[in-house]
Amino acid sequence: MNKIEHDERIDYLPNEKLKIIQSSDVFSFSMDAFFLAKFCYVPIQKGKIVDLCTGNGVIPLLLSERSKAEITGVEIQDRLYDMAVRSAQLNERQEQLQFIKDDIKKVVVNLGKGKFDVVTCNPPYFKTVTEKEWNENKHFAIARHEIYCNLDDVVRISSELVKQKGKVALVHRPERLIDIILMMKKYSIEPKRIQFIHPKKQKEANILLIEGIKAGNPGVKILEPLIVYNEDNTYTEEFKEVYYS
Repeated sequence: MNKIEHDERIDYLPNEKLKIIQSSDVFSFSMDAFFLAKFCYVPIQKGKIVDLCTGNGVIPLLLSERSKAEITGVEIQDRLYDMAVRSAQLNERQEQLQFIKDDIKKVVVNLGKGKFDVVTCNPPYFKTVTEKEWNENKHFAIARHEIYCNLDDVVRISSELVKQKGKVALVHRPERLIDIILMMKKYSIEPKRIQFIHPKKQKEANILLIEGIKAGNPGVKILEPLIVYNEDNTYTEEFKEVYYS
């Protein structure tokens, strides 16, 4: 099962403890996944976490360094699901991590309502896909665009999966902030923590992190923004603390 296909490679994650199977033919993880995995609340000793749109399983792998909870990843694409399963085995985390190949719009039936302490998701960001993008690489198109699920689906399903007072954490683009807040409130998730990621100090934010509580009390905290690069294009100290820890 740990066989590596001809177009695949094994990469180390930045902490150099974990390895992950990747391929240039399918969507690889991005910094967004690292930010979400470090931003979200996780139970330390026990509990249940589910990661929607898990891709090759990078977020469950990273969360397994922070928590002993049972972690489930849900991925619709066969190839990425298979890579996630093999990456868990590669790191000997298969006892803690499980992956399900399923459409997230159907997964509540299989996993059950209100069973999870935490739901995370790095969803597709873009609403529409061009014919050219679809024809060039369907794996990339599905990962990046709202083809099999949209933002409303993600928030609604997260609300169904999470327990009362459980947490839902998403990473997205800042321009969707109002949409996310409105949808969270629509599905009884109260936004509680928001953080913006900026490429440089003088640049606009390009990544949004947001966490809400199911049936939580009103009141949101805006965390200090995180800057990725110094002016000389080296990593900032605060970014290195998140990225390499």
